[in-house]
Amino acid sequence: MSIYQISEIASWLFLFYGIIISSGYTFAAVFSFLEIRDYKRKNNFQAEFALLQSSNLPAISILAPAYNEEANVVENVRSLLTLNYPSYEIVIINDGSTDNTLQELLTTFDMHRQAFLYHPFIPTKKVKGVYKSKNKSFKNLTVVDKLNGGKADALNTGINVCENEIICCIDVDCILENDALLKLVKPFLNNTKKVIASGGIIRVANSCTIEDGRILEVKLPNTFLARAQIIEYFRAFLMGRMAWSRLDGLLLISGAFGMFDKEVVIQAGGYNPDTVGEDMELLVRMRKEMREKEIPYTVGFVPNPLCWTEVPQKWKILHRQRNRWTRGTAETLWLHKKMLFNPKYGVLGILSTPYWFFFEWLAPLIEFLGLFYLIFLIVFSDLNWGVYLIFFGVVYSFAILFSITALFFEEFSFQQYKKPKYILRLLGTILLEPILYHPFIMWASVKGNWDLINGKKNWGAMGRTGLSSKEKS
Repeated sequence: MSIYQISEIASWLFLFYGIIISSGYTFAAVFSFLEIRDYKRKNNFQAEFALLQSSNLPAISILAPAYNEEANVVENVRSLLTLNYPSYEIVIINDGSTDNTLQELLTTFDMHRQAFLYHPFIPTKKVKGVYKSKNKSFKNLTVVDKLNGGKADALNTGINVCENEIICCIDVDCILENDALLKLVKPFLNNTKKVIASGGIIRVANSCTIEDGRILEVKLPNTFLARAQIIEYFRAFLMGRMAWSRLDGLLLISGAFGMFDKEVVIQAGGYNPDTVGEDMELLVRMRKEMREKEIPYTVGFVPNPLCWTEVPQKWKILHRQRNRWTRGTAETLWLHKKMLFNPKYGVLGILSTPYWFFFEWLAPLIEFLGLFYLIFLIVFSDLNWGVYLIFFGVVYSFAILFSITALFFEEFSFQQYKKPKYILRLLGTILLEPILYHPFIMWASVKGNWDLINGKKNWGAMGRTGLSSKEKS
């Protein structure tokens, strides 16, 4: 076979893949718009206020693992203590921190060690102590100190310790909206099927004005890197998970903020400490087991911006994060490979797992291969630059249009960035993001697959600047 024939076949394969993935994004946008529109029609503040007065709301246990989080931990616990919900407890799990995380908690909230009978429904690392406060203002706060075992092990410890049947797992560096629990628990109340989990939208807190654990003013970050992640989060949540929610095919609820049925979690074996993508793997395993037991169930998703988190502000830290996300996705797909194209699992087997395999995990590898193919054409073939530039323009324009649509969905729904100058700066970021940001994310994903092959298991250090009342750039 000649170089020309190989080039011709490869060109058609890349074109076919591009058309398929672009069509998938287009359908996702349509389904997301319909889901957001329907949600806005069905939900209003008056209904939430009436719900808050109900005495039948289920009690919730908030579980927040903390490892070397002294920069944020006090501010965020204060945020959790002021949530607008009638009955909830907070369990902070200090996962063997080497900084002053534990001491900050014990000193600030007047915590004292308590006698506690620890029952390991899910096996975990050793618990060193359980602490409660003598101050009645913090009576619903518990701090657990344990040997380091990773985020999954810490969450499993929290599941073993907590008292309530609905658990809300969050990252301790996140700040929740005051009514976050009230909105996230709604799917558990309004469905005829058993709800095993519920998730919400994550927003970027960098540069926002924060005081006493509350977002006082939403500001746009000054750095390009943080703004690019805002656009990325718009696409992922407003145009990705909203669409999968409408199809009841969600495979991922963000580890930063998700609510679960504790009984189903324990029956599934809890979080898997042997994967770095424990949030995705747990939900897939729960859904898989519910299908195998033939129990009707569903997974809820709330499009409100309920949780605010600090995103990486340095390229090196962002690389570690996306490297880990890629390894977690690959591990989950491998562990549950029997679901792929398996009609026994319904939407999950026919649509969700194939989509994640071909367009979430495989896409960066194909894109990276495409760069080598371009170099091959330049060196060994007579590349038609006119056709290439037209094709590049079409792909770039589609990427821009898709991001602008995601920004429109944000303005159509919740309008967090109200100032016109913020919208203009986001539009400027959208124009640069495919050229400056996306190639870096692609490389981090490729490197993540390489590290997975070489047996890398660790998370990598995730440095924090800290969220406080002072503006962070």
